[in-house]
Amino acid sequence: MTVRSTKEQRAWYWYDWANSAFPTTVVALFLGPYLTSLAKAAADGDGMVRPLGIALAAQSVWPYTVSLSVFMQVFALPLAGALADYGRNKREMLAVLTAGGSLATMAMFGLTGSAWIAGVALFLIANLCFGAAIVVYNSFLPEIAEAADRDAVSSRGWAFGYFGGGLLLALNLALYSFSERLGLSSGLAVRISLASAGVWWALFAIYPLTTLRDRGQANVPPPGQTAVGAAIRQMAHTFAEVRRFPHTMTFLAAYLIYNDAIQTVFTMAVQFGSEELKLGLDTLTSAVLVVQFVAFGGAVGFNWIAKVVGARRAVMIGLVVWCATLVAIYLWVYTARGFYMAASAIGLVMGGTQALSRSVFSFLIPKGKEGEYFSVYEISDKGTSWLGPLFFGLGLQLTGSFRVAILSLIVFFVAGLILLSRVDVGKGAEAVGNSPPPL
Repeated sequence: MTVRSTKEQRAWYWYDWANSAFPTTVVALFLGPYLTSLAKAAADGDGMVRPLGIALAAQSVWPYTVSLSVFMQVFALPLAGALADYGRNKREMLAVLTAGGSLATMAMFGLTGSAWIAGVALFLIANLCFGAAIVVYNSFLPEIAEAADRDAVSSRGWAFGYFGGGLLLALNLALYSFSERLGLSSGLAVRISLASAGVWWALFAIYPLTTLRDRGQANVPPPGQTAVGAAIRQMAHTFAEVRRFPHTMTFLAAYLIYNDAIQTVFTMAVQFGSEELKLGLDTLTSAVLVVQFVAFGGAVGFNWIAKVVGARRAVMIGLVVWCATLVAIYLWVYTARGFYMAASAIGLVMGGTQALSRSVFSFLIPKGKEGEYFSVYEISDKGTSWLGPLFFGLGLQLTGSFRVAILSLIVFFVAGLILLSRVDVGKGAEAVGNSPPPL
């Protein structure tokens, strides 16, 4: 029997619709190639830019930027999560972060010439706000969905987000494709597309921000301590506490490893298509659209698989498919047709593995600490990762081969799969005081 979504659940889906414009239009497609072009315009005769005297290959600026962004999130997101748990105004916190991220994204319209440093700065601000906002957003999941409904609610949120992000991407593809007829340069079309993601994020966030409610169940800071001071102390306690829950810790380690690779593939695929396969931006955009809309079906389809074999096993199946996809890209993807086929495979497993991972983790979190635990989880989520882009960028700079850089990510999937096989979600849920999942 199909369970109808509540009003709050529907509003929660809409926030995924709103924010997914950022990872799709900005992170996955337009900013990487555009920032690379700005860096190349500023490069010296050796193709290097030299911020603070450090020589960086212009084509490696984007992966290094993504890696730096997530390194910053390692410190900022746990604080954001702890503050969410120590405040009774979770919704207001989500609104502030949404405003900051969307405004920084809108400001990307002003990136011209060789202003790659400004582009890096705006991305760091926008991505930090995006990551912190998702921490708060994810922490609503255990509050708005009962245990039996959580896989379905999480999957619907991801599916809705993929559809929303894909829709804006389709509109931006149309703008870029017809830019010449409209009297726009390709650069101006890209800048409009980047800014549109900020407008979309802010506009569609209005409904969830006025519908989700604070439950007044926040932790109370000890006498004489502010919420910020208590949050910082609680962060240290959380990192120590998680060791008492081995299944939570093992799952979190597995997720941070394999999802780091998922996000790296997602963010670097367009650069692979542009630099290695020499595909045009219209082809790259349509391929990302394929990922978005196939991922919509993948999120729903993997929910069905989870009902049969359980969410953890469904994720493991997805990781095996990821490994096969990377091998196929290394061996056989040399044309636009091959790129589209790889995009289809990526979309099929990306939506399902991510949606079900979030649901599984929600069972492994102690009550009242959703923000703190999801802050660590969010360090590698929705278009952001750390080690993957660093390895990718180093491999690219040292070997000059995009194929070697892509194939090296298989190590992350295999390691994540091994760790995930050791997680008992039922025992992990009982250890933190939650009811076990249906399977």
